[in-house]
Amino acid sequence: MMKGQKGYVLVEKFSFHGFPLRHLMEKIARWHQLNRERALLASMSDEALKDMGLSRADVEHEAVRPFWDDPMHK
Repeated sequence: MMKGQKGYVLVEKFSFHGFPLRHLMEKIARWHQLNRERALLASMSDEALKDMGLSRADVEHEAVRPFWDDPMHK
């Protein structure tokens, strides 16, 4: 067995209420990414948003969504 494999196997075996730990970790990472992206959008200027075809109202609507509300369902 190669060094580091044991940890990977252990992560694969553990589960949280039947949900594999690896998937839980991926979900938490996705939520963190969504939160960062929404904060970045909210910090952009109106001109930059306009260049992307977004209005301040669009961004405010997105920024108030809960971190677990993933429009891509990833």
